[in-house]
Amino acid sequence: IPLVTGLIDMGATVKAFDPVGMEQAKGELPNITYCEDAYSCAQGADALVIVTEWVQFRALDLHRLKAAMTQPVVVDLRNVYRPEDMEAAGFTYESIGRPPVQG
Repeated sequence: IPLVTGLIDMGATVKAFDPVGMEQAKGELPNITYCEDAYSCAQGADALVIVTEWVQFRALDLHRLKAAMTQPVVVDLRNVYRPEDMEAAGFTYESIGRPPVQG
């Protein structure tokens, strides 16, 4: 939640998808848009931040994801993806404890 509120405080428009925690989050973060899936959440996004390790996020179609986004930038706070795969798919990719890649 501090990440989301910090982004909002900096002027970001935040959309979210979580297959389990959205109902609880709606009570705590009513001023963001909640989406049906990761792809609708990424639609038109300048950046995508992965903050959970649900299996749904481990098997995203990276080409579909990139096509949905305005800017292909992914910040992966759970190291779900391999940097070389993200680079090959054309993403700018930041993860924890690993060098960033520019796709």
